[in-house]
Parts: sequence; structure tokens; C-alpha cells
Amino acid sequence: MLRKNTMRIFAVTLGFVAFAAGLAFSNPDSGTGVSPDEALQKLMDGNKHYVENKLTNAAMSDAATRASLAKSQKPYAIILTCSDSRVPPEIIFDKGLGEIFVIRVAGNIPDPVVLGSIEYAAEHLGSPLVMVLGHERCGAVTATVDAKGKSTGSANIDAIVKVIQPNVKLAAKDCDACKGEKKCAETKKNEFVECVIDANAKTVAANLTQKSAILKHLAEEKKIRIVAAKYDLDDGVVTLFK
Repeated sequence: MLRKNTMRIFAVTLGFVAFAAGLAFSNPDSGTGVSPDEALQKLMDGNKHYVENKLTNAAMSDAATRASLAKSQKPYAIILTCSDSRVPPEIIFDKGLGEIFVIRVAGNIPDPVVLGSIEYAAEHLGSPLVMVLGHERCGAVTATVDAKGKSTGSANIDAIVKVIQPNVKLAAKDCDACKGEKKCAETKKNEFVECVIDANAKTVAANLTQKSAILKHLAEEKKIRIVAAKYDLDDGVVTLFK
């Protein structure tokens, strides 16, 4: 009996040590050599290039770059954004191979698989910046507003709507366009949808550390920075939320 208890304690202790080692497996500073603020500046500078139609990413997507990245990668930014075909991060941030770790899903919402992907890039690849990027006129958010709490007719789309739905209430409460409007989702639908898009991006960014012990640990150690932003489909500008 004593031997069994000893073995059990040893196993638990070993598991804890492995977990702790996993958290410390990668140091973002030594991984990319770029600070969170520098990574963010790189993204915003790239977006400026894109808006001004002065793209440079072709130089970072040639055969030589591909060969240099064949066995390793050190992306300095993780971007969680929507699957919308008009929002390709590599283009709107003017980035080439190996620069950004991109995760795309309708409504830029995190499920366990998405969270695991972010954790992998932050912990093992050393990416110091996480950006949650919403975008203007998002179809997933519009579907959520149109559903009005009812089924869309698809269990799979309903799963997306369910995650976004709480932001409808937040938008109704905080949206400047809805002040004094009891049925803003109907009378000012376009403005209301944009407010829900904003709330959704901010909420996802704020909740990442609540849903992931690894991201919380890295954030507390100031090894990663998490920001929320929005892409304008009309002028191509990415705006950071405060």
C-alpha cells in the first residue's frame, strides 16, 4: 500500500513539473527577438503600406525566404481573425512568409482548438503579440443579430451565433448609435451590427487569458500582449481598440 501511495505521489509531482516546464518551454524574448510593442508597430506599419498601395511582402515570399523557413519558424505576431475572404492578414498587414501566425474562423471566435493554436504559437514559437481582429460588416455577427436568439436552421452556424450572442446585449447597452433607441437592432441595424462587431472583438481579446492558463501566465509575465482591432473594408485601415 505504501509503495502504491508513493508511486501515486511521484506521478502527481512529475505531472506538475512537466506542466511547469511546459509553461517555461519557450521564452518569447529569446524566440523572436521582438517585443510585443515592436511586433504591433510592425503590423501597423505594414497596414499603412497596404492602405497606401505600397506593398513589400513579395520580397518576403520568395524562394530564398521559403528555403530559410523550411525547418523552423519564429512569427512575431498571432492574429485571430474572421474567415471572410476580404480580410487576409498577410495582405492587409503587408507580411510575407514566417512573419505572422494566422488563425481564421467565422466571427473570430475562440473554441478549444483555436485557443490551443494560439497557445502553441505563444508558448512554443515565442510570438509576443496576439491580435483579435474583427472587421466591418461581418457576416457571422450579422447572422447573430438577425437570429434574434432563435435557431438559424443550422446547428453548426448556431454554434457560432451562440458564442457571439452575448455581445448583442453589450452593444445594446453601450452603442452610441443606440442611445434612446429601444429597437436599435431594427431602426439602425447597420450601426448596431458594427457595435456588436466591436464588442465581439473586445470581448474575445479580454477573455483569452480567462480561458487559457498558458496565455494568462505569459501575459502576467509580460511575455505577450493581447490587443483587439477592427479592419475597415472600405479604406483598408486597421484601427486598434483602447
